[in-house]
Amino acid sequence: MRLIHTSDWHLGHQLLGISRENEQQVFLNWLFDTLQETKADALIVAGDIFDTANPPAWAWRLLYQFLAKVKQQLPQLDLILVAGNHDSPSKLDAPDHLLKAFDINLIGSLPRHEDNSLDTDKLIIQLTDSTGKVAARVAAVPFLRPGDLDLASIDNDCDDKLIAGVERVYQQLAEEIAQQNTDDQASIAIAHAYLVSSTISEMSERRILGGNQHALPIEKFADNFNYTALGHLHKPQQLGGRAVHYCGSIIPLSLSERDYKHQVKLVEFNSGQLQSVTPILIPRTVDMFSVPNQAQPLDDVLALLNSISLEEKPHYLQPLLEVKVLLDKPQAMLRDKIMKALVDKPIRLVKISTSYLNQENKTLAFDGKKLDQLQPEHVFSLKYRQQYGDEPPEEYINAFASLLNDTQQQDT
Repeated sequence: MRLIHTSDWHLGHQLLGISRENEQQVFLNWLFDTLQETKADALIVAGDIFDTANPPAWAWRLLYQFLAKVKQQLPQLDLILVAGNHDSPSKLDAPDHLLKAFDINLIGSLPRHEDNSLDTDKLIIQLTDSTGKVAARVAAVPFLRPGDLDLASIDNDCDDKLIAGVERVYQQLAEEIAQQNTDDQASIAIAHAYLVSSTISEMSERRILGGNQHALPIEKFADNFNYTALGHLHKPQQLGGRAVHYCGSIIPLSLSERDYKHQVKLVEFNSGQLQSVTPILIPRTVDMFSVPNQAQPLDDVLALLNSISLEEKPHYLQPLLEVKVLLDKPQAMLRDKIMKALVDKPIRLVKISTSYLNQENKTLAFDGKKLDQLQPEHVFSLKYRQQYGDEPPEEYINAFASLLNDTQQQDT
């Protein structure tokens, strides 16, 4: 049996105001072709299907068009999609009966019976191989919030109730799968979570369980399942030399992710045993550049920008550019100067990052006072000094005082 593991589509995403619709559409077209070329038997999407709980209409259209195309042209493919922390559980659950009629498993929230026991019939999904034989069972668990975990039933002496609650969910499902499986059938888990020893990217959410305090142990997954399909972190990674994998996001979701090797995982089983996990790199539709790689003085940066030579492309395919500038003081009309250097060049400026020669990386010193005990003018002066290493010019102080006065008059 072959399955494709992917996650973190973030349909509807915008990068600093720039829509990623075209890039995501190209990915879905590529993914469909990959499912055909690899002769995959199943597709797993391990959470964060959408970028927000209220995605734009075009994001829903991309999802439903893809699902319809798959079921029309690859009717034997098993489809499992679960919610991530960015998704709305109720919105994903809403079309459940309709999607089930087309044999599509889209799980938004953790289903329980009236007695609060897990609805294992909905959470455990069979995967079949090319002959139609059941080759694996999947614990298709969406992102777990504290309200999903029945914490009241966990012993108060437990070191961490949230982690124990998550472990209990997967333990119960692993035991149920073990009872149903024969020796030649695999056991697979889906988890949208942050695990111990994983590498965090700048823009990925971090320890999302219970207020950024918890990382799940790897062992419970590695010991109970032949393969764990993880979502949430955007950097592809294998944990602890075991069959526990993040496949990462499908495109860079921040400028800091420009060098990631975005990929899906081709996972192959034979007689219930994991045989291989092969990364398949996702083609990059839109390039991302940083000019220069490290901040340089403005004149040098402008010279580099003037020297850029790129082939003409449609606007939606033009590279995205971050410009890094090293300044000795605030520079008037900085953006205008940079845009003038880029005029008529087939590239899209998305961010100007500035740093200063005398900038000190330290917290504001409030002389032991709380913020609400300080005057706004004092806070402004401290922040300017931290940012630029000097006292604010008189015209800045006057401008701030004018804004502060206008604001106070509006409040009264």
